[in-house]
Amino acid sequence: MAENEVETDQKHGIIDKIGGLGQAIIGEIETLAGVINADPLAQAEGEYNVEVGTIREEIQEDLEKQDEEEHPAGGSW
Repeated sequence: MAENEVETDQKHGIIDKIGGLGQAIIGEIETLAGVINADPLAQAEGEYNVEVGTIREEIQEDLEKQDEEEHPAGGSW
């Protein structure tokens, strides 16, 4: 039973590591596939993933800037 939990954690770890850029790339591929297959739902899902990927990148950059600006004591003056 413990082996299943480890495998689940590993799967989620890989998914969590996909950054905004990766999601945007996947979204672009889905968008193109939707256009080629004349599937408006796949195209819309791809566009959504591109937007989410862009937002994730912006949030990650903001968090990195915030971490750099924090004082060692943890307070901001």
